[in-house]
Amino acid sequence: MPDYQAPLRDLRFVMDEMLDYPAHYARLPGGEDATPDVVDAILEEGARFAREVLLPLNQSGDREGCRLEGGEVKAPKGFKQAYAQYVEGGWPGLAAEAEHGGQGLPASLGMALNEMICATNLAWGMYPGLSHGAADALRHHGSEAQKATYLTKLVEGTWTGTMCLTEPHCGTDLGLIKTRAVPHDDGSHAITGTKIFISAGEHDLAENIVHLVLAKLPDAPAGSKGISLFVVPKFLPDGDGNPGERNGVTCGSLEHKMGIHGNATCVMNFDAARGFLVGAPHKGLACMFTMMNAARIGVGIQGLGLTEASFQNALAYARDRLQMRALAGPKAPEKPADPIIVHPDVRRMLLTQKAFAEGGRMLVLYTAQMIDLVEHGTDAAEKERAETLLGLLTPIVKAFLTEVGFEATNEGVQVFGGHGFIQEWGMEQLVRDARITRLYEGTTGIQALDLLGRKVLMSQGETLKVFTKEIHQFCQAEEGNAELAEFVRPLAKLNREWGELTMGVGMKAMSDREEVGAASVDYLMYAGYVTLAYLFARAARQARAALAEGGDEAAFYRAKLDTARFYYQRLLPRTRAHKAAIEAGGETLMAIGAEDFGLGFEI
Repeated sequence: MPDYQAPLRDLRFVMDEMLDYPAHYARLPGGEDATPDVVDAILEEGARFAREVLLPLNQSGDREGCRLEGGEVKAPKGFKQAYAQYVEGGWPGLAAEAEHGGQGLPASLGMALNEMICATNLAWGMYPGLSHGAADALRHHGSEAQKATYLTKLVEGTWTGTMCLTEPHCGTDLGLIKTRAVPHDDGSHAITGTKIFISAGEHDLAENIVHLVLAKLPDAPAGSKGISLFVVPKFLPDGDGNPGERNGVTCGSLEHKMGIHGNATCVMNFDAARGFLVGAPHKGLACMFTMMNAARIGVGIQGLGLTEASFQNALAYARDRLQMRALAGPKAPEKPADPIIVHPDVRRMLLTQKAFAEGGRMLVLYTAQMIDLVEHGTDAAEKERAETLLGLLTPIVKAFLTEVGFEATNEGVQVFGGHGFIQEWGMEQLVRDARITRLYEGTTGIQALDLLGRKVLMSQGETLKVFTKEIHQFCQAEEGNAELAEFVRPLAKLNREWGELTMGVGMKAMSDREEVGAASVDYLMYAGYVTLAYLFARAARQARAALAEGGDEAAFYRAKLDTARFYYQRLLPRTRAHKAAIEAGGETLMAIGAEDFGLGFEI
């Protein structure tokens, strides 16, 4: 069975040393409760729960999967008991507001915990995963009565939440949805339609499930401007707020999937189910975006967690597995062969996973600070800046970390060789589980269009400038630091180039909008590599400072510098290929007619 040790030392490096979370928390209203001692205790206990409770259920849950029996879904053995422990420990309400039964701690602390959950049992983590987003959507857009009815239950975890968007005939293009909402005289609505790919849409872990459903009213305008949002509980709350009458919502079937077998991915049928409008009519998509953006960050964390899990197990295997002698001569002459970790190509694969895990962790925790400031910041200018950065970074977190997460898990299998292809080692499960992260909550292509089209070009580049200015200021401040020149000089060059590439795409797009789509994925990947380069440069600065102070952790800080060098020399050069593809434009993509693909149809 795969093993996992939460990377607590690296978490503390990023949170305490690099990003100064103690000072960050001290400035937030309510953040003063997140003292270093409290944070350490939460991280330690979260690590124990993930390793001792969730990890042992990961492979068994994958093998067993979920069962649909008489319209009810049974989660794999042990999942319900693990969820009960999760609720008993108060984990669902860690970052929720105290007025709704939460602990009122910053959202960033919950995101650090989420990495551990994703690394040990992604399928299980998806059951409570969308509850946080559902609670946020209701907190921001729900009526006072809806908040009173649903929020406390979602926060305490006795009820879970879902997000019901996709339908059989439409995925991302939600303007095509057919689910209907017919008004009742009492103010409720009859919701009728079918939703697919609904994570944790039906299960036996919690006593009630709160569905947030997109549907159209009878007078709805065409397209996405006619979408409304409704809360549709599995059981209608009675007068005391407890589950009462069964609503007209059922699980029609379970999807048979490539991975995440332990999670119930459901086809949900709404048959005149009673639903209650959330927010204003026809403004449902804006309401749902509160939940969708939180989910996108969460999926990025899934990519990070799987990367860390893959790295840890590949490293352990590489240290033990004996095969061949090192090319320069035996490294373990007392053994019949050398451990494969001595071979350069195995080190390449291990360091790729290590760099993406550490870089991804820095990106998530940097972005998490922006979330804290948006939600709880008191300085208006600082809050506005954080919101701008969060908008820019969200598609990067979601898409880049899942793309490199899939690469990392594949490299993990490769380190194991043939054993990686065998189920008992658990590595192939990581690959299967990682594959969905590039798809749900918006594919990489959708995130790339959001980044380049909406966030960058529609703001005339102003959103990007907020971030590139920060990188520029960092490079300026360290310009004379010879010890950091190996990081600062290439970073400064790439930072300038990022702006130039953006301007080039923007100019082409003025005459041909297809240029945005042609450049977008390469643009997002370029952005991800440069963003991680900035964070690795900051980590290198912190490591240099720690080494200058001395102490007994020199090996840890030297490894930080070595990992940063590997990233800069072996991974960051990928930006050159992405730059070339961006500059190539869309001509070769669009030149071939559909009939020339040999498919026998025309567009």
